[in-house]
Amino acid sequence: MSGQTLRDLVARAAAATANGRAREAHQLWSEVRRLHPTNVDALYNLGKIALDQGDAATAIGMLQAAHQADPKEPLILLQLANACRLTGDVQGEWDCLQRALAIDAYFMPALLGQGQILERQGKRRAAAALFRNALKIAPPPARCPEWLRAPLAYAQQAVDRHMEELAAYLRDNLGSSREALEAGVLERWDEAVSILSGKSTPYPSVANQLQVPRLPAIPFFNTELFPWVEALEAATDQIRAEFLGAMRGHGQDFAPYIQYREGQPVNQWQELNHSSRWSSYSLWRSGEPVAENLARCPVTAAALETVQMADIGGLCPNAMYSALAPHTAIPPHHGETNARLVAHLPLIIPDNCLYRVGHERRQWHEGKVLVFDDTIEHEARNDSDLLRVVLIFDVWNPLLSKAERDMVRTATSAMRSFYQQE
Repeated sequence: MSGQTLRDLVARAAAATANGRAREAHQLWSEVRRLHPTNVDALYNLGKIALDQGDAATAIGMLQAAHQADPKEPLILLQLANACRLTGDVQGEWDCLQRALAIDAYFMPALLGQGQILERQGKRRAAAALFRNALKIAPPPARCPEWLRAPLAYAQQAVDRHMEELAAYLRDNLGSSREALEAGVLERWDEAVSILSGKSTPYPSVANQLQVPRLPAIPFFNTELFPWVEALEAATDQIRAEFLGAMRGHGQDFAPYIQYREGQPVNQWQELNHSSRWSSYSLWRSGEPVAENLARCPVTAAALETVQMADIGGLCPNAMYSALAPHTAIPPHHGETNARLVAHLPLIIPDNCLYRVGHERRQWHEGKVLVFDDTIEHEARNDSDLLRVVLIFDVWNPLLSKAERDMVRTATSAMRSFYQQE
């Protein structure tokens, strides 16, 4: 038989295998093997067919021959491990998987297989470590082969269970030490336990523009650091009334918060781009007052004058009423600079609204200010049937001295000047 005829026969056998025609595939692969006794594809596929039929002895014979013909193919060793499992040969199964990993240390199916062996032996914690390693190198779902999806899903469930058990164990053992902590650092150590157990990773400060290094990434700041908070909270009812007046009389001036131009990449903002589901009524925009809107809201304008908003030319202050429609989510994102913080005065907060900054999740409470670092990944949700409204404005990061604030202004001004020279 010519080489071309053999190639045609192999192609027909491969097509039958791919389309699940097991009997036809067996006949064709057997003919290939008769003509070419050491053909690796024929030996492997005949072994796989025998394995699928529960014939472990035939499968092992064929797969061992395939391995001898191609000793550097880890997939053959994976199927040989499966055949060993069928016979109850746990050590043989483990050894085959280990040999596959010796060929390719990142051969994910072998890591999953060894994790399954350890789990069957009751070694769930050791199994979770192997499952975690396999998940680290797993392809994205769109590129994952169908036969790997169930094992990967199982591995993820095992890792999730392990992390929950470890986190609970750590919480139990840290209980007395946690009780001795001051209230201001409790959340820090709750996050430390979450990171230690693998449930989360650290959330760094990531600025879109100016990143001031060596500032701590604090999600929510203690409002006692800001002397203006009490007076602002006391004016909540009047500020809310001014928002309602603006909404009734000038609703057309509420603009979509996200407004990317055509041709710009919108990334996670696809659903909210030019959408009124997240709209704002600006009082200050990119460092400039919106005089007409401030005149309509004199109480709010006066309150903002007392908070010493961050003034970074071309960037802030920004101040606005922010309205989030029912059943709308603001996706995770980062802010412009950690030199400033963002403050929220909640005005209208229905149930089922949530705010997350880094690891910390907070619920807004009407009239209670939140101050946070928006360069830490943050997101918001309104899962209610009603509108959610907060007054948003910028303030200086209190960890910056006056001299450093001047540096911030100078650096950002120099950046703008540099690009305006062309």
